[in-house]
Amino acid sequence: MERIAARLGSLPGNVQGAIWILMSAVIFTATNSLIKYMGSSLDSFQMVFFRGLFGTLFLLPIVWRAGGMEVLRSERMNFHLARGLTGSLALMTIFYALTHMPLADVTGISFSRSLWVIVLAVLFLNERFRWRRWSATVLGFLGVLVMVRPGPEANPAAVAAVLNALFVAMSVVLIKRMTVTEKPLTILFWGTLIPTFVTFPPALVVWQNPTNLELILMAVIGAGLSVGHTCLIHGLRVGEATAVMPFDYTRLILSGLAGYIFFMEVPDPYTIVGAVMIVASTFYIARREAREARVNQDRELGGVP
Repeated sequence: MERIAARLGSLPGNVQGAIWILMSAVIFTATNSLIKYMGSSLDSFQMVFFRGLFGTLFLLPIVWRAGGMEVLRSERMNFHLARGLTGSLALMTIFYALTHMPLADVTGISFSRSLWVIVLAVLFLNERFRWRRWSATVLGFLGVLVMVRPGPEANPAAVAAVLNALFVAMSVVLIKRMTVTEKPLTILFWGTLIPTFVTFPPALVVWQNPTNLELILMAVIGAGLSVGHTCLIHGLRVGEATAVMPFDYTRLILSGLAGYIFFMEVPDPYTIVGAVMIVASTFYIARREAREARVNQDRELGGVP
């Protein structure tokens, strides 16, 4: 990862960020495809347990090089536990949804996490939003309804995908509270380790002895998700969010292609319309937030004598 960063270092920040985001989109699509493939032989609980186990093993050398136990010490373990629980629920719902739904559908619904963050920020962080952002939020949730198509015959996997977006948003709000005092690696490690213990008991209930190939693939999934998140963080660190995050929407295209090539899935009109509504609303909200941040920064700079 450091070698890649060094090679990209000569490029403009937004170009670097776009490349990192594109790499994360490719990695997330590949790992999601593997999860869907593995779902035909292993239960979601067991897969989530192995994801946490191998993800933790992948992070241990990184933690050791960064300072060992000093990195893991925290005075806000209650927040880490809460985030670990919401993270566990997010993993269980997304693994279930990926196993029982088309890849493009799950990816489209997952983008609604930004909409849930707004609702939770108002409820728990006392943040205020104007009518334009609320209008965009409502449009996004209407897009979710179009994709889920609630009713007596609603797909339980679609409900799981919506719950995943909610649980991810909860994790984001908790992380936002923790970043004031906690190191990113501390948050990442506990957020990976805790779900391993949370999902172990239900995994035992549905346990099937995995084959050597399945263990290798689960190790790839655990490492892949960690690397994907690392690429995403790098992209946001070196580039402007409004310039690089639109490249994350390529996951919709990549998921549609992967679903068609590997699983013979063809997105229906509801999926396309709903995904467009969700993407449009989240993109608009991101642009509004960036514009307001620049205005506030200009005001602060203008007030400096």
